Amino acid sequence: TTGEKRAAPEETTAASASKRRETQPTSDQKTTMASGLPKTLPATNFRVRVRDESIGGDNPFKWVTVTSDDYFKGKRVVLFSLPGAFTPTCSTYQLPNFEKNYDEFKKLGIDEIYCMSVNDSFVMNKWAQSQDLKHVKVIPDGNVEFSKAMGLNVQKDNHGFGQRSWRYAVVAKDMVVEQTFIEPGKCENGSLDSDPYGASSPENILKYLKGEDFDAGDPCKLR
Repeated sequence: TTGEKRAAPEETTAASASKRRETQPTSDQKTTMASGLPKTLPATNFRVRVRDESIGGDNPFKWVTVTSDDYFKGKRVVLFSLPGAFTPTCSTYQLPNFEKNYDEFKKLGIDEIYCMSVNDSFVMNKWAQSQDLKHVKVIPDGNVEFSKAMGLNVQKDNHGFGQRSWRYAVVAKDMVVEQTFIEPGKCENGSLDSDPYGASSPENILKYLKGEDFDAGDPCKLR
């Protein structure tokens, strides 16, 4: 069998959403965002492999097109994007820690958490399976369309990656970007061997949601 894992979006009911406390930044909280980025999440189509038991056999999966609206519209979400599935920082810290802190995000008014990477759906589904994900949903930006529309694609030829996404995260409500968390170094095209990680961590984003001091990151400043 392929070991693929279902990655289709799931709608959150209005009743369940109304029971959660939605936090907003406090009046004295610094909420700077990187300039030049879209104010709304880009409208993109994603090609996704989803399970369909009616197909039968050892590989009951089919291709479907899932849109940005399907994933994000009508929800308050955290979207974090990273250089690649199965890479060290992403697999050891970022993705598993978002999964571990999922309930805390829900308590603070987040409906869904999405992990995006410039990989195909086969790779993303297998990565989700290897991480035993139960809550965080993976999105394959295989054609780099979403990352380009965000202005956060980089050329990672130095690692043989080609076009990839820079590491970042956003909090968005009903497609409108509320706050960005962009790791430093993007303006240098992400070509350095270093892979900054801090601003887009779940721990830092939780600080923002709690109204505490947080690191918004700076794509044009190196630590």
